[in-house]
Amino acid sequence: MNIHVYIIDKKGKKELYDPLIEHYVKLCRPWAKVQVHEIFGKEIARAQEQSPVAAQKAYTEAFRRYRTGGYSVVLDPSAEAVDSHGFSDLLKDRATVNFFIGGAYGFEREFLRQSNKSISFGRITLSHKLVKVVLMEQIFRGLSILHGHPYHK
Repeated sequence: MNIHVYIIDKKGKKELYDPLIEHYVKLCRPWAKVQVHEIFGKEIARAQEQSPVAAQKAYTEAFRRYRTGGYSVVLDPSAEAVDSHGFSDLLKDRATVNFFIGGAYGFEREFLRQSNKSISFGRITLSHKLVKVVLMEQIFRGLSILHGHPYHK
């Protein structure tokens, strides 16, 4: 199984959360190859300075080339919240799952509509870097549930 996490986020120096991300990537290895892709560029930076609408368009454009193949899951705070068992169902019997975490202004409605599923981790606001860690933990938990590993209990 291949799992890709695409996030609008500046690549930069070592971050506080990087060891946790790597920890969960390593834990998932028996069941899946997990890769995290941080996407950011001048176009996104410029668009975020212009307006929320321009930013959303820039996010859609940045993600466009990653939308081919696999099951597409968007993290959207206005979507239905899922529990860990519901999350594990997103991974069940799939060869490739692509998760998308947008930028500060969220996603265009069209991007959400073209995705297979939109989910929420609840109504609280989390930083993108922290959401990435929470998503990685849930990926490992979901894989654990699917493979009968005791971690999820």
